[in-house]
Amino acid sequence: MAGELILYTTDDGTASIRLRAEGGTVWLSQLEMADLFQTSKQNISLHIKNVLAEGELVETAVVKEYLTTASDGKNYKIKAYNLDMTLAVGYRVRSLRGTQFRQWATTHLREYLIKGFVMDDERLKEPGGWDYFDELLERIRDIRASEKRFYQKVRDIYVTAVDYDGKSAAAQLFFQKVQNKMLWAITGHTAAELISGRADAAQPNMGLSTFKGSRVRQGDVTVAKNYLQQPEMRKTWHADASHDNERVGKQARCLSSVQ
Repeated sequence: MAGELILYTTDDGTASIRLRAEGGTVWLSQLEMADLFQTSKQNISLHIKNVLAEGELVETAVVKEYLTTASDGKNYKIKAYNLDMTLAVGYRVRSLRGTQFRQWATTHLREYLIKGFVMDDERLKEPGGWDYFDELLERIRDIRASEKRFYQKVRDIYVTAVDYDGKSAAAQLFFQKVQNKMLWAITGHTAAELISGRADAAQPNMGLSTFKGSRVRQGDVTVAKNYLQQPEMRKTWHADASHDNERVGKQARCLSSVQ
């Protein structure tokens, strides 16, 4: 079963449960639920039947099948249940472990699944021991420095125009001009000049610094930003939080010059 794995460690540190995140929720088998709530698989199965029989949840919405490989090397279908079912079963089990998981899921897991991050605000405000705040800031800077984030900000400004049409030729030309200006500001070259000057079949990966997947594809070599080195990427798309006001002013002037 595909999906990101989230490791949940119990409060006493005696057990760790792997949760499969997919489709905005997490999935557990009956055996995994039994391990999580410290009860038998038969007990979990009984609670699931009661939850469905009482109409608390609809089976088609909370259950899915996936293949797993057993010790004999054969693949078997196993039913997995989403977070709603896991929490419903947890309420019925009424164990300390179940209460702890429900509290963790309510305060942390749902936030992570929806927002993509979880923060311990009080711990960051009042650090004890080693402080990871600077590391957090650096990771945020890296995220904000991504090209997609930058163009999202540009698009947010551009869409305020009453005649904005993201699929129009004018909109495409606008973003091409913005990208060319950003590339020129950092490298002194347009997108076409960057590709012409840095594409090199004699170099590893055609001279590309970044590309999607594990190998270079034809579409990658025609994208100018793929030839930028890491220092250039940071200069081009970097959005430091301490310079928000200054950056907004520069963006506004940049957009004005494109028109």
